[in-house]
Amino acid sequence: MSKKILVTGGAGYIGSHTVRLMADAGLDIVVLDNLVYGHREAIVNDNVILVEGEMGDEALVESIFSEHDIEAVIHFAAYAYVGESVTEPGKYYRNNTAAPLVVLEAMRRHGCNQFIFSSTCATYGNPVKMPMDESHPQNPINPYGMSKLMLEKILMDYDHAHGIRSVRLRYFNASGGSSDGLIGEDHDPETHLIPLVFMAINGDRDDITIFGTDYDTPDGTCIRDYIHVVDLGRAHVKALEYLQAGGESLSCNLGTGTGTSVREIIDVAEAVSGKKVPVKEGERRAGDPPRLVADPRLAEEKLGWKAELTVQNAMQDAWAWMSASHGGRYANR
Repeated sequence: MSKKILVTGGAGYIGSHTVRLMADAGLDIVVLDNLVYGHREAIVNDNVILVEGEMGDEALVESIFSEHDIEAVIHFAAYAYVGESVTEPGKYYRNNTAAPLVVLEAMRRHGCNQFIFSSTCATYGNPVKMPMDESHPQNPINPYGMSKLMLEKILMDYDHAHGIRSVRLRYFNASGGSSDGLIGEDHDPETHLIPLVFMAINGDRDDITIFGTDYDTPDGTCIRDYIHVVDLGRAHVKALEYLQAGGESLSCNLGTGTGTSVREIIDVAEAVSGKKVPVKEGERRAGDPPRLVADPRLAEEKLGWKAELTVQNAMQDAWAWMSASHGGRYANR
């Protein structure tokens, strides 16, 4: 029986791009996804096994490990709406923190000791220095960030107690899609700036609101570190290779190290689409820091990874997805 990689949440936005990269490279993949936020159509490789179900279902997870020789787990499955996490914290702690314990316990029983975790810069909370490196204090300001941080801590304990080594990848702002427009970003509701800007261009919404124009930044709008989803996928492949080579557990930021403002995103959107973005200006949103930019040097040092694609690449690929006949939507929506 050939060894396989279990990918939880592999039908989601970042998961599906990572699965495609790995499957194209000849790796054997089993995806576990409940398809609440993921899309069956995002699994585009015929050789990928898709299991529909919950990662908190002990019997289902045990059957996957019993039927397949799982050598590593890449864990994407999570709820990721910050505002919802504030109003429904239990939903986030059950899914993002408690349910992965079922997978970890199955790994322990079956001798699988490699875990790659889709974490987030939200574990840092409000920035105290910029750019943000892995030594930045971790003080999440919402249950979403806290639920991810708690799993990071759990993974450290599982390494100490059971030898399950992990790479915790702290993303900044995922963006873009596949260069051929086959898969892309499709959330419901959509909260990410780049697709919202293109939705405004397409007429799927009336306009885009700039929340705050008086920040201490060059153009007065918030600055974020936008990393191409394909670069994120590459980082997971590098993390897998690192663990397979015997690497020790670690946490790494995934970002470009370069910030882009809201106004700059709008300018690039107009350039790649050739259309005007309808814009409104609004007040600042509570909790929005002026800048969030990664220091990604540790990932290059430890994993041999760094971002290769630019925000312009991301927006060109996002526009290819959003301007296609499907309008940036999978058929199962």
